[in-house]
Amino acid sequence: MGLSSSSWVLKLFLFSLFARLGYSSTSSTSSLHPIATTSFLEHFNHTAISDFRVVNRRKLLTCPDPNPYLEISASPDSMSNSQYITVTVSGVFVPDSSDWVAMISPSTTDVTDCPSSEAYYLQTGLLAIFLYYAQYVSNDPNYLSCANTQCQDDACLIVTCIGTLTFHTVNIRTDIAFVFFTGGFDTPCILTSSSPLNFANPNMPLYGHLSSVDSSGASMRLTWVSGDQAPQQVQYGGGMSQTSVVTTFTQANMCSNSDIPSPAADFGWHDPGFIHTAVMTGLQPSSTFSYIYGSDSVGWSDQIQFQTPPVGGSDAVYFIAYADMGKAPLDASVEHYIQPGSISVINAVADEVNSGNVNSIFHIGDISYATGFLAEWEFFLDLINPVASQVPYMTAIGNHERDYIDSGSVYITPDSGGECGVAYETYFQMPTPAMDEPWYSIEQGSVHFTIISTEHDWTVGSEQYNWMAADMASVDRSSTPWLVFMGHRPMYTSSNADTSVDSSFVDSVEPLLLQYQVDLALFGHVHNYERTCAVYQGQCLALPTKDANGVDTYDNSNYNAPVQAIIGMAGFALDNFTTDSNSWSLVRISEFGYVRVNATTSELYFEFVDATTTNVEDNFRITK
Repeated sequence: MGLSSSSWVLKLFLFSLFARLGYSSTSSTSSLHPIATTSFLEHFNHTAISDFRVVNRRKLLTCPDPNPYLEISASPDSMSNSQYITVTVSGVFVPDSSDWVAMISPSTTDVTDCPSSEAYYLQTGLLAIFLYYAQYVSNDPNYLSCANTQCQDDACLIVTCIGTLTFHTVNIRTDIAFVFFTGGFDTPCILTSSSPLNFANPNMPLYGHLSSVDSSGASMRLTWVSGDQAPQQVQYGGGMSQTSVVTTFTQANMCSNSDIPSPAADFGWHDPGFIHTAVMTGLQPSSTFSYIYGSDSVGWSDQIQFQTPPVGGSDAVYFIAYADMGKAPLDASVEHYIQPGSISVINAVADEVNSGNVNSIFHIGDISYATGFLAEWEFFLDLINPVASQVPYMTAIGNHERDYIDSGSVYITPDSGGECGVAYETYFQMPTPAMDEPWYSIEQGSVHFTIISTEHDWTVGSEQYNWMAADMASVDRSSTPWLVFMGHRPMYTSSNADTSVDSSFVDSVEPLLLQYQVDLALFGHVHNYERTCAVYQGQCLALPTKDANGVDTYDNSNYNAPVQAIIGMAGFALDNFTTDSNSWSLVRISEFGYVRVNATTSELYFEFVDATTTNVEDNFRITK
């Protein structure tokens, strides 16, 4: 979800007020770019505001420093695909707590290299170079005390201080430099910059991730990123191969606003390279294969083993699900938008996948939280690669992938940062009807999954509504007895329900869940875990009973209503529970984690796992 709904409602009101009052760029007196009337308006559609994020809109101050010894260097000077870089600041006379280092790309600060006119960037300094990560040099515990020193002359009469930091990089194909600032994030000024660092192979095929294309278990799509637009190959299964289809997207595909440009169309833009996809056919369901991808000219990936899911209509399927994960730096850096639980969750899920039991992963909205800072998609793809390269990684679209003003989304909040679903649908090509129609269904084992977009029109009679009804009506419950429904925004929550739940969505779609006897409905958007009774229109139509082991059991042999669960606890800062009087709310947990579900033809067994402890904090069964 990102910003609390109450926050964006207030901001939307203030933005409208400022617009009606006719504030223009000439009224700005801040140090930000002249298009901003206030720092609030300037950052209104940049989604989550952090001290570091606003640096990208600061005007650089004059920072004269006659120190001839000041230097910043990075090692090694050539980078591989995912690597830690040691950055050393030296020649410092007086270390200060406001000193900091940023990783930038591209390395040049020449405004003529910016993606817009020179005049546009003259006032901003940093607009031409997106700052990815930053660290205060005081992260080195020896810096402020000047415990590490360097002699600057033979007699050691001139002694300066040294600070050392570690940064994690991934291959984003453009060169990287490190810049030494002082003045903190509020009043930044550049002291010195490192020499550019290049990636050893900017065309390297990377970030391969799998997805199912149908319910057969015999075909799997592989998607990867490369700096080379020539078709490449995936070689798999001991002699089979497929050639990739290549696509990309451009800055012109991003949404924006002429008064307040979005990050995606402005300083957050980064060329995504080329996205390759190839469908591996001729596989067997519930089987293990290996693959490599790439080409002789740009290089090949490591050999990876993957598991195909069970064919729809067979017996057992074991899947993992979560929402609102995002990413976090793998070093001590800050960035514009951090999801602190994402690393513990992906590490725990990786252990599950490596056990060989997992058939699929479902990530239902708020995927990377790049929100218009395009290179961050690749940091996210690098994060999930250990799991998404081994089992199908199925997704649903969320507000932080799609929503933007005048873009066709249901909600006009600027939560996608101007991406408008383009980046998401290019990186994660699901078996959807068409681009910008991101809804689909798939069957695995004993489960029929119906995955919708809560960000596209779901009103009665709309294209998506008609599709939902037709899809769920078509399910053969003798073949796939379980119907699991997934979408990003919830129908029920005990956390800020007035702003987190759209009653119109509930009124339109909830009757379909009852009509077609959905067994389990999973949602995200709210950042915690909550489980309901068998609920419909706010009323418990049935409560679970305890089995012999004390596990809550819902008996769907006499169907009453869907069980619903919010599973938005996979990374974003957790939400508290604010309402205590909901009779339909049975379990509430505010911890980072994920859910795992083992579905056979007779039972659906559900567990919520705390990612930090790996303890099961909630479990229940649905039986037929």
